[in-house]
Amino acid sequence: MTQPTSGGWPDPSAGQPSSPPVDPTLPASAPPSVPAQPTGYDPYQPADPYGGMKADLGTPAPAPYPPAGYPGQPEYGYPQPGYGYPPPRPTNSMAIVALVLALLGIGSCITAPIGAIMGHVAMRQIRETGEGGEGMAKAAIIVGWILTGLIVLAIGAYAVLIAFAISSTPTSY
Repeated sequence: MTQPTSGGWPDPSAGQPSSPPVDPTLPASAPPSVPAQPTGYDPYQPADPYGGMKADLGTPAPAPYPPAGYPGQPEYGYPQPGYGYPPPRPTNSMAIVALVLALLGIGSCITAPIGAIMGHVAMRQIRETGEGGEGMAKAAIIVGWILTGLIVLAIGAYAVLIAFAISSTPTSY
């Protein structure tokens, strides 16, 4: 049993030696020696699959990657083109004509439905060929049918006015 200290707790270091035992075969002042490792010494076991690929302990390891920099450019002329935007798709010519005819229908009245019908044909061609101009074809369809509807309403209103004018005129002269 250990002696209790003044606080009432036993001292855990009591009864243990203060330093490790000394080897009597070594001189008292010399630290224990570590055997020198030969050059090319591999501390890994021979069963290690990476055992033969280890570098010598005395040589520095090679750099894992080349230094960062910009890719090389040709010695002459302009630099080679990189990856940019894809080339623009050609615009469907029928979509252009359909939009022009639909807009001309404001003044001529007959070209608006032609532009709307051509807009539908242009949309079908665009889906099949993958050309550009889908927005113009949609605009031609919308503008063409709206103008056609307004023209039909205007002609109907004009016909009603003519019929009203005929019925309200006096028949006797």
